[in-house]
Amino acid sequence: MTGRPLEELLAGAKPFTRDLAEGVDANLAEVDAAISENAHGWTIQRIAPLERGIMRVAVFEMLHREEIPVPVSIDEAVSISRRYCGTEAPGFVNGVLSAVARKVGAEEGSPA
Repeated sequence: MTGRPLEELLAGAKPFTRDLAEGVDANLAEVDAAISENAHGWTIQRIAPLERGIMRVAVFEMLHREEIPVPVSIDEAVSISRRYCGTEAPGFVNGVLSAVARKVGAEEGSPA
């Protein structure tokens, strides 16, 4: 969002914060693809930067952090968007992340 280098932004960050930020950065194409596929009628660039960042962290958690339950990722993202974004954001964030969660669950439940 700021255009500043990730290392600069993470100076002094707690390990969990650093892991999430670096994980999102390392998997950005995959995370953005999941958001784009489920944000019907929206491109990733058209989503407000703060909402996009919130969803990126939640999607990364859903795809790569098995120790974090999917409902917790969604709930935290919706709560943050409710606090810091516009009035429409929580519903949008919830809808996109719920759709991602359904696809992740379907993929995990499908036979190999």
